Amino acid sequence: MNNLRTIAVSMIVIFCSPAWAADGLVTLKSAHSVKDTIDRFESTAKARGLNIFLRVDHAAGAKKVGKDLRPTELLVFGNPQGGTPLMECAQSAGIDLPLKALAWQDASGQVWLGYNDPQYLAARHAAGNCPVVANLTKALAGIAQEAVK
Repeated sequence: MNNLRTIAVSMIVIFCSPAWAADGLVTLKSAHSVKDTIDRFESTAKARGLNIFLRVDHAAGAKKVGKDLRPTELLVFGNPQGGTPLMECAQSAGIDLPLKALAWQDASGQVWLGYNDPQYLAARHAAGNCPVVANLTKALAGIAQEAVK
């Protein structure tokens, strides 16, 4: 019975997941342009006390080398209050911090917002029981929802 349940869940995941979905990446459809989505994410993150470290316009970078890329922007953000406790659980998590959010426009014109699931990051660094993960998960989901609505 367990095998049948595993197969059924696997089939749902395979057939309901976008082809571009990556392990640990949470994605949401956005009702806004890439720029506006990242602007909204940045504004909400700042209002919640997060620091903005860097914003990268990948499409602008591509243009500099003669390439065309659909709108794609990355925001690097965080604060020691959230990141340090994760690193106390597994210092190697520092490779994935500060956190990042990416907005991009797909070939059909749909804008997406994605970020690394804190639970995935914790598992990646063998810190699945780290108490801060639930708070990070809730905070990121809230910021992302504000950005895309």
